This record gives sequence, structure tokens and C-alpha cells, in this order.
Amino acid sequence: MATIAHPRQTHEVHQADRAHRPATTPRRSFPALRHLGPNWYASVMGTAIIANAGATLPYQLPGQRVACQAFWALSAAALLVLLTARAGHWLHHRDQARAHLLDPAVAPFYGCLSMALLAVGGGTLIVGKDLIGLRAAIAADTVLFAAGTAIGLAMAVVVPYLMVVRHKVEHAQASPVWLLPLVAPMVSAALGPLLIPHLPEGQPREAMLLACYAMFGVSLLATLLMLPLIFGRLVLGGPLPLALTPTLFLVLGPLGQSTTAVNQLADMAPRSIGAPYADGLSAFAVVYGVPVMGFALLWLALAVAMLVRAARRGMGFAMTWWALTFPVGTCVTGAAGLARHTGLDAFAWLAAALFVLLVAAWLTAAFHTLRGLAAGRLLAAPR
Repeated sequence: MATIAHPRQTHEVHQADRAHRPATTPRRSFPALRHLGPNWYASVMGTAIIANAGATLPYQLPGQRVACQAFWALSAAALLVLLTARAGHWLHHRDQARAHLLDPAVAPFYGCLSMALLAVGGGTLIVGKDLIGLRAAIAADTVLFAAGTAIGLAMAVVVPYLMVVRHKVEHAQASPVWLLPLVAPMVSAALGPLLIPHLPEGQPREAMLLACYAMFGVSLLATLLMLPLIFGRLVLGGPLPLALTPTLFLVLGPLGQSTTAVNQLADMAPRSIGAPYADGLSAFAVVYGVPVMGFALLWLALAVAMLVRAARRGMGFAMTWWALTFPVGTCVTGAAGLARHTGLDAFAWLAAALFVLLVAAWLTAAFHTLRGLAAGRLLAAPR
């Protein structure tokens, strides 16, 4: 016998059923931002370094400074867009953002935020002042330098702390990515001297100079602790996975940036500190910079050989390709600084040759990034 339920009873049953039904997962806002990691700041760094390096090359071609201004403007716009997108990531996907911090493969990329702020800020004083005026450039660089330095110093502590306490990494996981949070203070040391001429004479300038040398020491000594782990991983564990092979170029970052830093600081030493330190710091720029640049060229040859090997084995595009840009750019500025202080044409030629390599790497990475964004692959969930 069929039974017909009363409408009121049916409504009550449905209400009770909904009460016992598990709550549905709320719809996430801006799903495209969920997998937008801090590694994207590397694209800003790689764009800004073209402006900074190109404007300081010993050789200047017609229209070169205008091109550098365009790259600076592009990097500034990209930084603004990315800061907004990353803020949306933290706002709407906080669980994923926290997961990134606890992921040993992703957390080191938080150092890229600091370096992106510093690189764009430095470019503002190098070439951006031509477009926005000197006073605005000084104000912008002051804000970006202060924020980038604070974040860089914080990440230089936070990321290693997480690696020790939370990440539980193994020696086989060692990669040049671990250097990222440690290099950020060196970028501050290299770009801080740009602000020294705009500080009052006396103690403010001396304090800035010595603070930059302190950050130089922080980054250099931390890098010297980490590099043996990375090289030992390569020798004992074999080549990195194909997608990580471009990160070998990250080792050039502390080498080129430290050479840039000692040369930039030597330029500002006579304005900031008295004798005999000013002369000693000028000599130190050459005594330190030449051997380190030599080792950078050795590592560059090794990294290129490993990159060719990975390409022959089918290495596809990944955002790690941006590692081919900023570190090479620091070697350009380092070689240009040595050309200034030694007067050797060989360093000027080296800077020009490395700059050509930098531009080629940027064009390659930028093309594949735009194509990957258009296809929706780069913001998809990792497989």
C-alpha cells in the first residue's frame, strides 16, 4: 500500500536531514591565487636587475638608458601586481600560505620578496629618477630599502629556524634554493650605498656604511656554511632533478652580489669614513672581488654544463628558469665594479658578455612564463 507524506511532514524531514548533513566546504575566493607562491617574486628580481645592470655597464649604447628605464618601469609594475596578488593569496588562502612556510621546498623562496623590493628600490635611484624625479626616487627607495632589509633579515632567521625545527629535511634534499633567504642581506649591502650620498654627513653616513658591511658579513658567513652542504649533495647524491637544475645558477647570487657590494661600498667609503679605512676598503674591494669573481666563472661553467645535460634529457619549463636571470645580473654588476676599480678592460668585456647572457635568459624565461600563464599551467595545482 502506498503512503503519501504530508507536505508539512516532508518539510520537517528535509529540515532535519539538512541539520545532520555535514557542512559543505565554502567556495574559495580567487581560486587562481591559491597556488601563487613566493617564487614568483623571482620574475620581478630578474626584470629589475636588467635595468640596474644595464645602466651601470662600462659600455653604453644609444638608447640603452631608455631601455633600462622601460625595464625598471616594468619591474615596478610587476612588483605592484604581485604584492596585490600575494596579499589576496594570504587573505583568501591562508591555509595554503601557511603550508608554503612549512614546506622545505617553498619556504626559502620567501627571501625573494625582500630581494624584489630591494632590486626595484635600487633601480628607482639608478634609472627611475629620470622618470619620477630625484626627490620621489629617494623617498621610494628609502621605503623599499627599509622594508626589503627588514624582511630579508627576518627571513634569514625564520627560514633556517623552520628548517631546523619544523621541516625535518634530509641531506638529499639540499639544493641551491636554500641560499635564497641568506642572500637577501647581501642585496641590502649592495644597494644600501645608493642612499649614502643623500644622508647627512657624519655619523648617519658612517652608520649606513658599516651597517651594510655588517649585512655583507651576515650573508657571506651564512653562505659559507650552506655551500658545502649543497656541493656535497651534488657530489655524493648526483645531479639535481631536471626541474631544479636551473637553481644551480643561484650560487652565483652571493658571489656576484658580494663582489658588487664591496665595490659599491668602496665607492662610498671616502664620503662616509675617514682614513685609513677608506683606502683599506677600496683595496679590499679588489682583493676580495677578483678571486670571488674567478670562482663565480668556474661555477657558471659548471652550471651551464649541467643545464645543457638537463636540456638533453627533456627538461621542461618551470619557474626555476628565472634563476638564470638575477644571479647572472649580480655578476654583471660585480664585474662592472671591478672594471671601475682596476681599470682593466677585461672586466668591462666580461660585464658586457654576461649582460648579453642575462638578456637572453630573461627573454627565454619571460616568453615561457607568459605562454604558461596564457595556457593556465603555471597557476594550476602542482601534480
